[in-house]
Amino acid sequence: MAPAAALTPVQRLARIGYATLLRLALPAYALRLWWRGGAEPLYRFALRERVGVYREAAGGVGWVWVHAVSLGETRAAAALIDALREQLPGMRLLLTHGTATGREAGAALLRSGDTQAWLPVDTPGAVSRFFDHFQPALGVLMETEVWPHLLLEAERRAIPMVLANARLSERSARRGEQLSVLLRPAAQSIALVLAQTPLDAARLQAAGARRVEVCGNLKFDVTPDAARLARGTAWRQAVGRSVVLAASTREGEEAALLVAWAQQPAPRHLLLIVPRHPQRFDEVAALVAAAGLSVSRRSTWADAPPPEAAEADVWLGDSIGEMASYFGCAQVALLGGSFEPLGGQNLIEAAACGCPVLMGPHTFNFADAAERALQEGAAQRAADITDAVRRAVAMVTPVAANSAGEPDQTTPSAERALAFVERHRGAARRMAAGITALMR
Repeated sequence: MAPAAALTPVQRLARIGYATLLRLALPAYALRLWWRGGAEPLYRFALRERVGVYREAAGGVGWVWVHAVSLGETRAAAALIDALREQLPGMRLLLTHGTATGREAGAALLRSGDTQAWLPVDTPGAVSRFFDHFQPALGVLMETEVWPHLLLEAERRAIPMVLANARLSERSARRGEQLSVLLRPAAQSIALVLAQTPLDAARLQAAGARRVEVCGNLKFDVTPDAARLARGTAWRQAVGRSVVLAASTREGEEAALLVAWAQQPAPRHLLLIVPRHPQRFDEVAALVAAAGLSVSRRSTWADAPPPEAAEADVWLGDSIGEMASYFGCAQVALLGGSFEPLGGQNLIEAAACGCPVLMGPHTFNFADAAERALQEGAAQRAADITDAVRRAVAMVTPVAANSAGEPDQTTPSAERALAFVERHRGAARRMAAGITALMR
């Protein structure tokens, strides 16, 4: 954010109003965290960190601080963190999060001397205590995290801030314009913005970012865990059935999916549903039962599906950290969040696992990756969930070759999905180089 002296009276007033609203909302925020902790206990862990209060000493200064709010950002941050360690030997990592899934995944990225914490709520007092405690040398915010008070305090302390793997959809840009009195000074204070695409870069510059570089998308550099991929393949082989995956589904999508799936003639293929949010696992299991379909839940297995799972209509992926296994199990994935106007989820992880994608009409959150996947044969776009189910069933059902005796080249394949990812790698190295130069 611009120095306080440079803010206009309207900007100062907006910042005061913003801080007041956040303080008034703190009790409701704390109650929500406690409520979510009923399904995800990690939300109840170290609650005082949410307001910048810490039990233990930070263990020194000069941290390289990376903030990855949730699971998707944490997975993308893994590639960047590896590249930073190569370019900054001896780097000490401070990794912060906002969600339980992000923090759980982030724990695997820590090495000796690193630490992990919740990012505090964006009030002046909380962020000031956060910086007093950790005293980072530099901060990296992943993708879309722009917090006015956090950036103001970082600038006041001369801590350079980077927005990495930055993206800004047209829809978000329009919303941001409505809050420009708060967000424009915040964007102007960021030392370096590392954007995914030229279009993202143009929107971020229009929003106030001063120094913007286009580096590509970090998610192309994420390498799936080979053991988890192999586990998923073994699951499919164990039950001897074709598998269609509905990946990272959102509210409103599962019910329509189950209606379309139940209309398929017997014997049906196996449908694997992985909801985006863990707190919805039980809800989705109830939807499956209400549709008259039998379900086997991953959380009830050991390492392999039990015999009764082979007879189930639906598998429910109610576990954390096993997306590579789910993609390895499936022969095609329906992209969650794209069949309702929610913007879609990340399709790159599916492609990196060699799993072709069928996506719905709503992919504005990942527009560039979606269009490239279409052009390069790693994905198809369906009109709606019914159309997606029809296409998916056709893809996993053995059919005769075309009249020339060759496979259908218009259908996404595992080989084209893998090639799509390989062509777009390299963002992690480019972003790490920009961050390292800024530190030096």
